[in-house]
Amino acid sequence: MLQHNYQDLIALFEQVFFQQYNTRLIKGADEPLYAPADENCAYHQIIFAHGYYASAFHEIAHWCHAGEKRRLLEDFGYWYIPDGRDQAQQLKFEQVEIKPQAIEWAFCVAVGKKFDVSVDNLSGTGNTDRIAFKLAVYQQVARYLSSGFPHDAQLYIAALADFYQTPLPLTRAHFAL
Repeated sequence: MLQHNYQDLIALFEQVFFQQYNTRLIKGADEPLYAPADENCAYHQIIFAHGYYASAFHEIAHWCHAGEKRRLLEDFGYWYIPDGRDQAQQLKFEQVEIKPQAIEWAFCVAVGKKFDVSVDNLSGTGNTDRIAFKLAVYQQVARYLSSGFPHDAQLYIAALADFYQTPLPLTRAHFAL
């Protein structure tokens, strides 16, 4: 059985996307960041936290969901309030996270790893119904399974499945609540 090493995710991302999109997956430190190319760096960077496999998948999922115009903006121009959100902020965060986390879940299935939603609000005052949030993400997975994942997400799912020898296509049976 293959090990799950973040270096493999970097190599696969490079192989699938660098030439077409001038984008690299980079192991970073504390906070993830998407940085478009600028005068300091000739290529776009998806920087994930601490070499964490899950962080890499999460950031790649955001990149796959972002689209061409948002990929020109730092962190895709998304609204973000860090850990410590109140109830209203947390609900808004979860709405923005449904599609990227559905893509992330598919990446996990493609490599044979367990997925769990990320509410990213450990010290906030907003209560999170993890079950309801995971159900919303699952429903988005079901929509993607019937209508297709975003193009770049599908390319990466295929590359991951090939590398980790996971049979395709992914079906609802692969996604357990």
